[in-house]
Amino acid sequence: MRDRLPAPGRSGRSTSEPPPGDPEDDPGDPEQVARQICLRLLTDRARTRTELETALRKRDVPDEVAAGVLDRFTEVGLIDDTAYAQAWVETRQRGRGLARRALAAELRRKGVDPGAVEQALDRVDPEAERAAAVELVRKRLRGMTGLPPEVAARRLHGMLARKGYPAELATAVVRAELDGLEPEQSL
Repeated sequence: MRDRLPAPGRSGRSTSEPPPGDPEDDPGDPEQVARQICLRLLTDRARTRTELETALRKRDVPDEVAAGVLDRFTEVGLIDDTAYAQAWVETRQRGRGLARRALAAELRRKGVDPGAVEQALDRVDPEAERAAAVELVRKRLRGMTGLPPEVAARRLHGMLARKGYPAELATAVVRAELDGLEPEQSL
């Protein structure tokens, strides 16, 4: 059996591991280690304070040092859970068609403050949410030709439920779209 070598130009390490000789390897200054960990993680993408706390805890950074570094990063604007929540809601609603309930659950899992979650969700327009549900149903209906209407309705309801849409909205949208089909287009 041949040993696998990393491709040329690749180290074979995951991006979450610090490179050898990195200040993170120096156990002498935990504050410097914490700063480097946070900066490296924030370089990839925006992160919540909770995500950074978890990363620091995994690297055995003392809690008081972690809190100080995170407070400073928050103070200078490198960590902003409110802005993170707003951007998350906007991109996930537009890109994946998620409803308020699913967006709130995702943000809670990421450790975003409930106040920031509510503030971000307040920006979701109910008409935009309904339009997203209609678009999802229409897209999914294209692949459901030949199915009995009750089977299509059940599958469409399930899809909308998984995306966090309330049952009343899902029922109204599915009924309207199924009733809107011409007889020759019926499922």
